[in-house]
Amino acid sequence: MKRYLLSVYQPDGGTPPPEFLEKVMADLDVLNRELREAGAWVFSAGLHAASASTVVRVKDGETLTTDGPYAEGKEHIGGFTVIRAPDLDVALDWARKMATATTLPIEVRPFQDGADG
Repeated sequence: MKRYLLSVYQPDGGTPPPEFLEKVMADLDVLNRELREAGAWVFSAGLHAASASTVVRVKDGETLTTDGPYAEGKEHIGGFTVIRAPDLDVALDWARKMATATTLPIEVRPFQDGADG
């Protein structure tokens, strides 16, 4: 089976109210159990805010580091899940369930050839 990255696009800004966040986390727990029971779950994690990131570049042999995200934007990847799926249609179905649980956009991207497993 191919592996797919499901990236959660999260808007910059404050944390949602606790009552909203509690429901999202409960819905994600249900989805993660479903993924595990289906044998599709590989790995998932949440990320700190984009402001906590550091970008490393090498130019003319010199290493340059910059605080903050690579690209300025109103949203950044806030978390991700790696899944196994037989094809893109199945991966898109898992992404639909994740978008429903999180109320956020989900990007689906297959790993390059050789990343099956």
